[in-house]
Amino acid sequence: MNYYVLIYHLTDDYLDRRPAFRAEHLQLAAAAQDRGELVLGGAYSDPADAALLVWRAEDASVVENFVNNDPYVKNGLVARWEIRPWTVVIGTVYEK
Repeated sequence: MNYYVLIYHLTDDYLDRRPAFRAEHLQLAAAAQDRGELVLGGAYSDPADAALLVWRAEDASVVENFVNNDPYVKNGLVARWEIRPWTVVIGTVYEK
């Protein structure tokens, strides 16, 4: 298994528009967490201009699938996003 980070760069009106899509976004994230793919995630708070999600998966296609189905992306709350392979050097390895 490999680790990846998904970085969302959020729009200026993200906080105003988020409520309409939050439940669906969180449901999608919870399903990924239940499958052992999404390790942790959240938005930066000051300012709320980006979000970071940490994944553990065979390959980046798992993360790409999330992005393609995320209502935040589909409805324009994410200005751009990037998936980066992440080498864990220290910390507890997540096993599900």
